[in-house]
Amino acid sequence: MDVRAAVAVQAGKPLEVMTGPLEGPRAGEVLVKVKATETAATYRVDLRSLDELPARELYDLLRMRVDVFVVEQNCPYPELDGKDIDALHLRLLAGAELLGAARILKPYEPQDPSKIGRVVVSPDHRGKRLGDVLMSEAIAACERLYPENPIALSAQAHLRRFYESFGFIAVSQEYLEDGIPHIDMVRQQATQPA
Repeated sequence: MDVRAAVAVQAGKPLEVMTGPLEGPRAGEVLVKVKATETAATYRVDLRSLDELPARELYDLLRMRVDVFVVEQNCPYPELDGKDIDALHLRLLAGAELLGAARILKPYEPQDPSKIGRVVVSPDHRGKRLGDVLMSEAIAACERLYPENPIALSAQAHLRRFYESFGFIAVSQEYLEDGIPHIDMVRQQATQPA
């Protein structure tokens, strides 16, 4: 099942997700229409390398991550960890407004997993199921870019069930990372044996 379609049936929550590629100056972006309640919203999904992000958009992305992961979660740690340089940055946008983001790391070796991390939704836009959209789009990007590789992530432990709803399974015991309980999780690609 396509991961975007899977979002619609996960955990019995009504959610309709329609996607389609954009053409012209926004080629490579995906338009996502999400209907989670009686009203539908349209979001734009953008996937770029760090070098492709204009300075103000990069600032917005990094500020959101620091505001949530460092300030809101009261967790002083080095958010700028050097991994952004080689990562792809998936952003969920409404017009020019950044609603959420995720970071995708390519596999280091051919047999290694790709990794999804820094999944964040703007505090102003929580409760709209945007985390579902972000994860489904991040998984779809990993499947498209690295079809032979599993997908890994380091989940905050309280979000384990959320990630399990996308096919991730725990592969470690709970551990502390920067003072917050985490668990390593992996999702096998459809082409791989479980």
